[in-house]
Amino acid sequence: MENNQKLIAQCEAKAREWLSPAFDETTKKKVQNMLENPDKNELIESFYKDLEFGTGGLRGIMGAGSNRMNIYTVGMATQGFANYLKKNFKDKEQISVVVCYDCRNNSRLFAETVADIFSGNGIKVYLFEDMRPTPECSFAIRHFKAQAGVNMTASHNPREYNGYKAYWEDGAQVLSPHDTGIIDEVNKVKVEDICFEARPELIQIIGKEIDQIYLEEIKTLCIDPEVITHQHDLKIVYTPLHGAGMKLIPQSLNLWGFNNIHCVKEQMVKDGNFPTVDRPNPEFAEALTLALRDAKAIDADILMASDPDADRVGMACKNDKGEWVLINGNQTCLLFLWYIITNRQAVGKMQPSDFIVKTIVTTEVIAEIARKQHIEMRDCYTGFKWIAREIALSEGKQKYIGGGEESYGFLAEDFVRDKDAVSACSLLAEMCAYAKDHGKTLYNILMEIYIEYGYSKEHTVNVERPGKSGAEEIQQMMKNFRINPPQQLGGSRICVWKDYQTLEETHDDGSKHKLEMPDTSNVLQWFCEDGTKVSVRPSGTEPKIKFYLEIKDKMNSPVDYTECEKRAEQKIEKIKKDLGV
Repeated sequence: MENNQKLIAQCEAKAREWLSPAFDETTKKKVQNMLENPDKNELIESFYKDLEFGTGGLRGIMGAGSNRMNIYTVGMATQGFANYLKKNFKDKEQISVVVCYDCRNNSRLFAETVADIFSGNGIKVYLFEDMRPTPECSFAIRHFKAQAGVNMTASHNPREYNGYKAYWEDGAQVLSPHDTGIIDEVNKVKVEDICFEARPELIQIIGKEIDQIYLEEIKTLCIDPEVITHQHDLKIVYTPLHGAGMKLIPQSLNLWGFNNIHCVKEQMVKDGNFPTVDRPNPEFAEALTLALRDAKAIDADILMASDPDADRVGMACKNDKGEWVLINGNQTCLLFLWYIITNRQAVGKMQPSDFIVKTIVTTEVIAEIARKQHIEMRDCYTGFKWIAREIALSEGKQKYIGGGEESYGFLAEDFVRDKDAVSACSLLAEMCAYAKDHGKTLYNILMEIYIEYGYSKEHTVNVERPGKSGAEEIQQMMKNFRINPPQQLGGSRICVWKDYQTLEETHDDGSKHKLEMPDTSNVLQWFCEDGTKVSVRPSGTEPKIKFYLEIKDKMNSPVDYTECEKRAEQKIEKIKKDLGV
């Protein structure tokens, strides 16, 4: 009780600072209401900490307060970022940045605020005229040879969230040492330091001319134009889930040669309230309800959905019984990389130095494909900035031909340095055309991959723990797993433990090895004798802890799939019990 009173007193003191003349009247009124409200929950959640500018930027619930997304927290982040750019590029005559945004409520306001502050600091701004996909922000940074970029988006988070993604001059999200350098500058900024006064002559509005260049580049990723010519009338159902994908994905599909695209009418409406879905996340079946309705109505060949900032793609196709099934993120990544490797080889495009990338929590079947096909595969941390780092390390020496992660993100090109649903949807349509040209569906191809390279079922458990107490609980869970690591999972003995915080790999014979990674990360992994892999990590963008389970089995024919699924589901339940989740 005493601790709670102390916390309330701290939050009240911080809230009173937001009643100063530096803040606008609407904000001051909201803060005053919180102070006067006998229920102190909103006050605590809004002020118990400062919304942290992390390595990827900001993400949080919109509203008044130091722990909320608003023009002041966005303003302090931008002022700190501007200060860092001016220090880092002090010899450059004109520093420039790209500013982009998605469909969310306040995204336009925040983007204009960011543009005003950068310009007020003497930095040239290329501001998109309207919402655009996240990957186009990355593309534009590289195109304009800008020094940085900011994208206002909270990706697939619920409607009350918004976010601020910071990019560096290579078009990738900021990495070390610049991430900590920017954070240090942001932490020094007070509201009074923000230069809100814009210099309009330094703000250049961009749009369709960049779309055209970007779409033409994406078209170069087409591996086999012949199958598209054969299957140009492939029946495609697409939904942008009210977001930025509507701007470019149908255009890109048309440009590749597909002319039978059915867009979900109700979701081709720009709306940050996402009125037709509970969560605008293509990972969830619920988000695809309307698209599935349309796919069944027109007997479509493929269903695809992009999230609000159009960097991730979800899909569904028909199984061997003609029923619509969702293809998960691991399977999507697996299909993409299998197709790229197989068909680059078939058309003679594959080079010995080509390489692919996956994240450490993504299916190991990809590693098996790479091993059998003699393709270099690299493992990296979750997050596309790490995939972008691998591309940068090999630039001019080796060609990156594709990479992805289990959370529905894929990047087929090197001229963008973040996941890209525009290119992924186009490539997905080509892949579906290839399957149809061979009298198959994507489901048939997935079964063939499992038969050749081994069956795998992946399952993610998200344990949500919101607020201050939740963050502490997540921290404690990770601590407990390190102190008392499990010895077996689902009836199989653990033979390898990996801790990416200490960068140590421990084997059951007691031997230890150093993990070769560019940085430490709060991730634990356990590998069992039967091929089971379990990874655990707190989310970097949401109040949750994630458990990634991968179960292995052998499939001799497609009829074995149902039994493999059943056995895997039983094992998953056992593992969840063993982990206490």
